Amino acid sequence: MGGIESSRAAGRGKAEGFLDSNVLLYLLSADAAKADRAEALLRSRPVISVQVLNEVTHVCVRKLGMRWDEVDEFLTLVKSLCRIAPLTVDMHDLARRLAARYGLAFYDACIVACASLEGCETLYSEDMHHGLAVEGGPVLANPFL
Repeated sequence: MGGIESSRAAGRGKAEGFLDSNVLLYLLSADAAKADRAEALLRSRPVISVQVLNEVTHVCVRKLGMRWDEVDEFLTLVKSLCRIAPLTVDMHDLARRLAARYGLAFYDACIVACASLEGCETLYSEDMHHGLAVEGGPVLANPFL
């Protein structure tokens, strides 16, 4: 997994947390405790990926029935508080290796790979392997436990 280390050597040290889409979606939840925790994480100016933006958009429109203007307003807020990581071929390649090594679903592995390549110490997700420490990458943590 030399790609992780070479990315960090290029100037990005471990620092921020990375948020999965399920954490951001709790900002829209009636569960006040989880919404408050998600807001606190968002205020820490975390990293998210374009994949996270895509997943949030899909859930907002299809599952929550939000109008496009409401989705735009929500995503504008999210984007103003996060560093957005692009999707890259290096991320895709690392995701395949992580999925094979750790038994992750591929799209979850894409999130883990992005967090790894962005130098994040912690990846906050409600539905991944809580406590898993990815070699050279983040520790997966459920922020609602």
